[in-house]
Amino acid sequence: MDIQVAVLCDYAADYQGKLCVQGAFDTLFARQFPVVHPMCSLALRLCMTPEDAGDHKLGISIVDEDGVALDPERMPIVGDLSVALPEGAAFFTRNLIMNFQGLKFDKTGNYSVDVTLDGELVSRTPLRLVQVQQDAQ
Repeated sequence: MDIQVAVLCDYAADYQGKLCVQGAFDTLFARQFPVVHPMCSLALRLCMTPEDAGDHKLGISIVDEDGVALDPERMPIVGDLSVALPEGAAFFTRNLIMNFQGLKFDKTGNYSVDVTLDGELVSRTPLRLVQVQQDAQ
């Protein structure tokens, strides 16, 4: 299985097999911490071949630079992924979109969105949290 696209964005949608991504980003800025990011999406495009046929476990977790999950009680998010290609197909693709609401970041630093397949890391999307100065009034 090949992950062709793995990106954080403001919004993503699947329109008849087309992955539509709006507002891709890798950095969030905040004046103070902790900070809550109201909403974002993880957009994934998977390409599967006959070798990938069968049942799999797909996991998604947002972790800090020490590998600690942003929300250890809820992450990793794990779901079943069954792969069955149409007869004679050399490959097929599917778009997966995970929406996140109310992500709380306690500190600045480097984070990542890790995607695992059957417990093996297959994609790591970086995310940086930066504190900015407040404007003088």
